[in-house]
Amino acid sequence: MSQSARKILERVQTWPPQDLEELADRAREIDAHRTGVYDLAPEEEAATRDGPAGRERGEWTDEQTMRAFWVRCGVL
Repeated sequence: MSQSARKILERVQTWPPQDLEELADRAREIDAHRTGVYDLAPEEEAATRDGPAGRERGEWTDEQTMRAFWVRCGVL
C-alpha cells in the first residue's frame, strides 16, 4: 500500500458516519470497475427487492434515475 493511501486511511478513522458511508459507496464503485462485480449497498438491495411490489402499485422510477443506478453498478 502506498504511503499516501496509508495516511488517508489513518485519517478516515476519525470521519463521521455519513462520510464513511460516502467512502464506502465510492470504494464499491472503484471495486466494480476493477472486478466487473458491483456489491449492492443495503439500501440498494432493499430497493431491488421492493421494486416489483412498487411496480404492482403503479410506482415507477424515471429513466434517468435508473440509468444512474446501472452506471453505478457498472452495467452501463
